[in-house]
Amino acid sequence: MTDYDERTCRYALNRIFGFRPAVSHALIDAFGSASAVFGADRKNLPPGAGQYFSGGTCISDTEYRKAENELYDTERTGAEFICDIDPRYPALLAECPDRPLGLFIRSSSPVQEIFHPERTYISIVGTRDPSCYGTEWCRRIVSALADCGHDVCIVSGLAFGCDITAHRAALDRGLPTIAVLPTGIDSVYPLRHSADARRILGNPRSALVTDYPPGTVPLKINFIRRNRIIAGLSSATVLIESRERGGGMITARIAFSYDRDVFALPGRSDDAASRGCNLLVREKIAEPVISEDSFLDSLGIRRSNAPRKNTDDRKIIDSRFAGQIDTDSISVMANILSIIRQERGIDITALADRCGTDYGRTLGLTALLESDGLISVDLMQRCSINVK
Repeated sequence: MTDYDERTCRYALNRIFGFRPAVSHALIDAFGSASAVFGADRKNLPPGAGQYFSGGTCISDTEYRKAENELYDTERTGAEFICDIDPRYPALLAECPDRPLGLFIRSSSPVQEIFHPERTYISIVGTRDPSCYGTEWCRRIVSALADCGHDVCIVSGLAFGCDITAHRAALDRGLPTIAVLPTGIDSVYPLRHSADARRILGNPRSALVTDYPPGTVPLKINFIRRNRIIAGLSSATVLIESRERGGGMITARIAFSYDRDVFALPGRSDDAASRGCNLLVREKIAEPVISEDSFLDSLGIRRSNAPRKNTDDRKIIDSRFAGQIDTDSISVMANILSIIRQERGIDITALADRCGTDYGRTLGLTALLESDGLISVDLMQRCSINVK
């Protein structure tokens, strides 16, 4: 008779029924434990359970051995698997009825330091093609959370656009961040964000997380299953920009179904990129983000003595560049910074016209501002403010 290990059995059930977590939870409830499911007498199964013990991929010793070997190989690479009865399993995710039976985790910190009961976890999601407005507000929200004086962790999905912007902003501001992957823990998707994944792994209390077994490739269906984990890990979800349909909308609606706080960055009524956010606000699913302070107030984490941002652009430029470049260039850079603050998304040609300087000089000075982290310039040479 096989002596079934509970953690391995939960790993195996997650592997078999990962897309149908309700089946795993129902079986465990019916038999009392995952190990009892695998050790069940096949001749005396409860009504309706027989379908899960026969056929292709099913509950069997073969699947148990596969899980056992896979678990051993995975943990040899430095990843860790924690099941939902482990006290280190994230408390908020444990409340979700469709929670995964286990999570794979890669981090430079112990699991108990990644999922801490007194930390505030905020998910930030949105379109993969954000506007300058969306990118700027994503950074502003993360910066406000970094400045609030509370222990905050940013959760997202490492995808292009809003996700990676939120992760990078968190890393830049010294916040922990968790990236939930749509693949196995043995890979990173998208591959272009491998360097960001390494930064996350090296950042204290940060992690790469997934419920997919090693070897899982990023199929389209995987992203929906991944989104419930992003929502479930967090007490609040912020949707930056989204059309009426998209992964960010799915995550926000899942968060609402979990009775979590949902926020959305409102946009112009005729802007397709903001239709999803505006819709959630209209449906009273999401609270609009109208300022950093009101957002923090809604979360209940704003400090009355929270530091105020310095918006005197001349002082900002003086503090960074005085003594390094001439005073005339400092004046022009302060003007550039003020114009970008007022006209989000202005390109360098228009910026040169507004400043009354030639294109080459404007390009050089914006490059200095960007290298110092004060602004960002995209591939179309559109400029936006970075708030730090």
